[in-house]
Amino acid sequence: MARARHGLRAQNQPVFPMKKPTALASMLKKSALLLALLAICAPVCPAQTPAQPAPGAAQAAAPKPDRWAKAMAVFAAQDRDKPPAPGGVLFLGSSSIRLWKTLAEDFPGVPLLNRGFGGSHIADSVRHFDTLVTPSKPRLIVFFAGTNDINSGKPPEEVAADFRALVGKIHAAQPETRVIFISLAIAPRRWEKRAAMALANTYIAAFCASDARLRFVDTNAVMLAPDGTARPEYYVEDRLHMSPAGYAVWAELLRPLVK
Repeated sequence: MARARHGLRAQNQPVFPMKKPTALASMLKKSALLLALLAICAPVCPAQTPAQPAPGAAQAAAPKPDRWAKAMAVFAAQDRDKPPAPGGVLFLGSSSIRLWKTLAEDFPGVPLLNRGFGGSHIADSVRHFDTLVTPSKPRLIVFFAGTNDINSGKPPEEVAADFRALVGKIHAAQPETRVIFISLAIAPRRWEKRAAMALANTYIAAFCASDARLRFVDTNAVMLAPDGTARPEYYVEDRLHMSPAGYAVWAELLRPLVK
């Protein structure tokens, strides 16, 4: 029995047997001495320099400058030189607004301000709201943009969301301001995008119908032929931007609303 108990104790011994107290004390003393030596040497060890990228390794891209910085600087300078009177009508958006040279003749007697910048997306007007909208405090904003968004691959849902964001900023600053959205034009040059354009128009028209301060103006109902194709006489040679006849259609549709 004694042997059996002795054998049981042997089986229960730890895998790494405990050292005798004297040996453990000696080991701890040596460890403490080693740590002290390391502490003394540490201040004189040279600091490690950060690893340098290998030659030819890709560097992180620097932030891109705002592509509209120059345009915004021009608008800001115009507002400083001739501060706009509050309560007018602001035409805002992309190149079809920028190129509308007959605004004064098309809307006689209406205080107008053109803040179109070609190639822009709806989100650009949101981003530069304080430069584009805030100084003039308009009572009415006539807005056209979104075709560049669709052409770049942005889905119709996102285009509509960007317009809602713009309206949110407008009404946060000026709750009574009315907004007219000119429908995304289905131009001949972007004919293959017509389904996405139409869907974006559907979303935005529904949003405008939910708020009495908003109005959706469907220009395609006039500028498309009965068979649904784009009428070329309303566009210049690039088949994207409007001709004088195209602007005349816009003016006729907007005139009862721009007062």
